[in-house]
Amino acid sequence: MPLDFTAIDFETANGSAASACSVGMAKVRDGRVVDTAYWLIRPPLGHDDFLEWNVRIHGIMAVDVSDAALWSEQLPGLLSFVSGDTLVAHNAGFDMGVIAASCAASYLPSPTLDYLCSLQVARKTYHLDSYRLPVAAMAAGFEDFEHHNALADSLACAAIIVHAAARHEASTLEKLSATASAPIKRLGASLSSAETPG
Repeated sequence: MPLDFTAIDFETANGSAASACSVGMAKVRDGRVVDTAYWLIRPPLGHDDFLEWNVRIHGIMAVDVSDAALWSEQLPGLLSFVSGDTLVAHNAGFDMGVIAASCAASYLPSPTLDYLCSLQVARKTYHLDSYRLPVAAMAAGFEDFEHHNALADSLACAAIIVHAAARHEASTLEKLSATASAPIKRLGASLSSAETPG
């Protein structure tokens, strides 16, 4: 089985996990990025305030998403791009929390998705002072990207996994998970308290 997965990253409008305002995804086949996707998301009513703190981080404002489709309209496209892959995200509990909370706020069932956390993998692969995405990505040879741009972050996350797999001589995500002691988890109808963003 080759090293296949989809890396994903969300940016949010505020502290609500249901306030996704952008998503970036990078599809990896045989350890190479073969496709990417990025789009803006209009958060559901009640989760659509854009806080100054968040805007300062990612630069997305309410006016930018005014014509964007809602999460409920975009979920099928997201799942179509993922097409059954195991997802990878840096601090994956946050990103999986966004999916679960956005579905709940949109009165949709949460999809069942397997996922691996590149933060956990990085901690078992590199010896760093910090394991934040830019630092871990630099260790993987992925530098000078626009941090907090969801697509750039998903590409950085993909680079960490591909580089870590090579270091661990792991030919599949499952082997990397076992070697790095970073479990592949499953997002289902709900998240456990340990997996919800804090």
